[in-house]
Amino acid sequence: MGWMQDETGLDKCAANHVALTPLSFLTRAAQVFPDRLAVVYGKHRKSYREYHARCSQLASALVGLGVVPGDVVATLIPNLPAQAEAHFGVPACGAVLNTINTRLDAGTVAFILDHGSARVVLVDSQFIPLAEAACAAMEGTAPQIVEVPDADAGHPASGRYPLYEDLLAGADADFAWQLPQDEWESLALNYTSGTTGRPKGVVYHHRGAYLMCMGTLVSWRMVLHPVYLSIVPLFHCNGWNHAWLMPLLGGTLVGCRDITAPAIFNAIADEGVTHFGGAPIVLNMLVNAPESDRREFSQQVEIFTAGAPPAPATLAKIETLGFNVTQVYGLTETYGHVTECLWRGEAWEGLKDAERAALKARQGVAMPMMEHITVMDDGMREVARDGKSQGEIMIRGNSVMKGYLKNPEATREAFVGGYFHSGDIAVQHPDGYIQIADRAKDIIISGGENISSVEVEGVLMGHPDVNLAAVVAKPDEKWGEVPCAFVELKPGATEDEAGLIAFARATLAGFKTPKQVIFGELPKTSTGKIQKFELRKEAARL
Repeated sequence: MGWMQDETGLDKCAANHVALTPLSFLTRAAQVFPDRLAVVYGKHRKSYREYHARCSQLASALVGLGVVPGDVVATLIPNLPAQAEAHFGVPACGAVLNTINTRLDAGTVAFILDHGSARVVLVDSQFIPLAEAACAAMEGTAPQIVEVPDADAGHPASGRYPLYEDLLAGADADFAWQLPQDEWESLALNYTSGTTGRPKGVVYHHRGAYLMCMGTLVSWRMVLHPVYLSIVPLFHCNGWNHAWLMPLLGGTLVGCRDITAPAIFNAIADEGVTHFGGAPIVLNMLVNAPESDRREFSQQVEIFTAGAPPAPATLAKIETLGFNVTQVYGLTETYGHVTECLWRGEAWEGLKDAERAALKARQGVAMPMMEHITVMDDGMREVARDGKSQGEIMIRGNSVMKGYLKNPEATREAFVGGYFHSGDIAVQHPDGYIQIADRAKDIIISGGENISSVEVEGVLMGHPDVNLAAVVAKPDEKWGEVPCAFVELKPGATEDEAGLIAFARATLAGFKTPKQVIFGELPKTSTGKIQKFELRKEAARL
């Protein structure tokens, strides 16, 4: 289909067919934007010429350490220059990048290093003890450790391992990058959160990352020279691929070690940040920051937010501070965000703040690089677009993982019917916009009625004293399960369980209203997601 009757001589060749890879973005940027600022972190300020040279030196140094194409090179580094450089330098020598969550326990890190067969691991000095404990717990051969100090942040070199800067200094800045011959070649290895059982290794290919970048710049309406604050951890879906994206537009990536309100406001004011991504907890932190932590800025800052659906109340508040928020949705298995709540222009203009915020809280429609994203029932049939019928979000497109490393059974299960099965329960509105109802495991079934924890959390987050809220199922003899709320209050607020339940009851049906409220700090992952599995355990003990 689609072939001409005579295709003689119309073959792929080096002139007309090149494997897609995000590595090409930095190669081009070094030529087109050589003197523009590429990476910023404190006193570290590198142009694209210098950035490309340092990534080349990293690739050369890794080869010198015995890394060959197909090997895995891991990192345990926050969002710092070395972590950004690894995104180009590691695949530039043909290796596969495995960015590891720095908040994991030593046993889980040991499993990841073993499972991925890492040859080398680049480690920030703060996490040397974690790396050492993980290597000691491994069953296989431990990777070589290369230390990346950050003395200005209080993490000087331990003196026990080769130093990152020393390796670069002795390497070749003109190293010839080993670009993929096939865009299906593996680019990165990311591990799922593993809240139940061992984490699964998600394998990305060059084509998917390249197209993810292209789709993102369209959806985010990006123009030349954005200034991107790196808040989304680069160990989480490779920071939603934004480190690979920045060179495409000659943008500046601003490193950020500690995610705090002062750090974010300072970067916006001092570096001219125009874009960043973050979980709803980051938005909440900015909304509730005291005046002493804030800085004035004149530019509008664009935010992609994903994770747990943000409360409409949070979205309504943050836009008054100079931010424009776009809700996106995705998973580790989809390189990050693959849907966007695309603003519908005149059709949605003139709406009241609460109505606007409610619409913006939807997960939306497929981004440009995706083929088809919809909601289906158990029989793989699309659910009615009535905003009520529930099903599972199903995803098809180029920015879907190759599969799970060394786990063909889980890969086959994830791709049944020619779609990636997300595990997220959602509805689809008449305009085609998807809205998550809940994770399948987070639905509360009370007396045969399904209760969306997301809906209840959204109501609780509208209370002026509430900073964060999470709702889980609590076992109940009569109803089977009932909603139990865990609430983090704003500073100075007093606990008032009865008042908060009454506030929720004014909006929700009785069976959806929390039957108990527990006050205290909520357990969170490194990406700001609330660890509901821990809350479920606690609710079961109440």
